[in-house]
Amino acid sequence: MAASTDDLIAKLKAALPVGSVLEGAEAAEKAQGGWSRLGSPRAVLRPASTEEVSKILKLAHAAGEPIVPWGGKTGLVEGAEAEGHIVLSLDRMNRIEEIDVAGGTATVQAGCILQALCEAVETQGALFPLDLGARGSATIGGNISTNAGGNRVIRYGMMRDMVLGLEAVLADGTVISSLNHLIKNNAGYDLKQLFIGSEGTLGIVTRAVLRLRSKPLSQDTGFVAVESFEQLPKFLRHMERALGGTLSAFEVLWEDFYKLVTTEPAKGKTLLDYGHPYYVLVESMGGDQEEDSARFEKALMAALEDGQVSDAVIAKNQAERNQMWALRDDVGQVARNRPIFTFDVSLKIADMQSYIAEVREGLAAKWPAHSLMVFGHLGDGNLHVIPGSVPEHTPAIRKEVEAIVYGALRKRGGSVSAEHGIGLEKRPYLGWSRSPEEVALMRTLKAALDPKGILNPGKVLEPAGSHAKAAE
Repeated sequence: MAASTDDLIAKLKAALPVGSVLEGAEAAEKAQGGWSRLGSPRAVLRPASTEEVSKILKLAHAAGEPIVPWGGKTGLVEGAEAEGHIVLSLDRMNRIEEIDVAGGTATVQAGCILQALCEAVETQGALFPLDLGARGSATIGGNISTNAGGNRVIRYGMMRDMVLGLEAVLADGTVISSLNHLIKNNAGYDLKQLFIGSEGTLGIVTRAVLRLRSKPLSQDTGFVAVESFEQLPKFLRHMERALGGTLSAFEVLWEDFYKLVTTEPAKGKTLLDYGHPYYVLVESMGGDQEEDSARFEKALMAALEDGQVSDAVIAKNQAERNQMWALRDDVGQVARNRPIFTFDVSLKIADMQSYIAEVREGLAAKWPAHSLMVFGHLGDGNLHVIPGSVPEHTPAIRKEVEAIVYGALRKRGGSVSAEHGIGLEKRPYLGWSRSPEEVALMRTLKAALDPKGILNPGKVLEPAGSHAKAAE
C-alpha cells in the first residue's frame, strides 16, 4: 500500500474519535453482505456527523487519495466497489432528526434506513412513498445518490421528486447546506439536483429534507392474468382512468418469473393458474376504504368484461396483500438459474414486446438452454431483464450477453439504466443513453466539483486521462 495512503490513515485516526477508522479484519467484515462486488477496502471510516465527513474529505483532498462512499451496499452495478481504497460508510449517521406532519417533511441523516423512516412517519399518519425490495437495508443517502425508483413511481415519481433539500460535502470538505423545506423555491439554481443520481461522484450527501404525503386510508390490491402484451397498456390506462388518480402500482411478471417464484424452494404459492403469458400486480391507495374498494372491484370487472384481463383475484386482507407482493419481491429466486446477469433497462412500452422477443432470440441462438426472467414496473417503462443458465459467468460471456441485451435496447432508443445507476458495470455503455454533449458536460461538472478525482473514482465516468474506450 502506498505510503501516502498510510499517512492519510494516520492523520484520519488523529482527527476522528477512537473507533471511527476500521482496518484489517474489521474493514473486511464491513465489506461483507453487498449486493454486488465491493472488493477489499484498505480502511473503512465511520463518521458520526457532517463535520467529521468534512474533515475526512478535506484530508483526503489534500492527499489526493480516493474515497468511496457506502450506504446500505444494496447497489447492483458495482457503484460501491472499493478495492484497495478508503471507504466512507454513513451507517452511524442514521438519525431521523425531525418529522413535520403539518409541513409534510422529514429531515434525516443519509445513513437512515428506508424502512425505518417509512415506519416512523406512518406512526404519525404520514407516508414516505418510496418502496423497493431493499427497503430493509437501503439508506436514504444511497437512494438519493442513485435516484432510486421502486414500486410506486407511477404515482409518486422517482427519489428526485421526493427530495426538497439536502446537505452535501464536496471533495475539498466544503459543506453545501441546502436544507430547503419548501415545495416551491425558484431562487436560483436548484443545486440539490447535482447530487441526486450522481452516485457519490460529485459530493457526499449527509442529510436530506424529504417530502411526505398523507397516509392513505385505503389500499386495494389485485393480481390478474393477461393473455397478450397488447392488452397490458390498455389495462394500465383503463385502471388509471377508472381509479381517478389513485393507482399506485402496476407490476408485470412474465410467466417464467411467475413460475419461478411459485415453485419450490420458493415459498410463494400460485394465486392464478399457470398458462398465461403475463401476470399483473395492480394496487390502488386512496381515502375511503369502502368507496375505493367498490371502485377497484368495478374497474377490474370492467377489464374482465372487455377482455383486457382473463382472470383476477383481489386481496381480502393484509395477509393476502402481503402474499401478492411477496411474489413480486422474491427476486432472489433468479439465483436458481446461475450463472445469471442482471439488467435494469427503460424503454417505451410500445417497444417492450419486440425487445424481449429479440433478446430471447439472441440468447437462444448462442445458448439454447438459457433462461430469461423478466418483470418490472411496466407503468413507468422499466423492466428487469435477467438472463441465466449459460455455461459460465466470465467477462467474455458477459460481453456477449450485454451485446444482445443492450444491442436490442440501443436500436429502440432505450436506457441502459432505469433506476440502478451506472457504477462500473454500465460505464462503457453510458454513451448509448446520453448524447456526447451530455457526457462532456458531466465531465465538466466532475472536474469543477472534484478536480483531483477522489470521489468514488471511476464510477459513472471514465477517470480523467483514461484511454479506455466506450463500448462500440
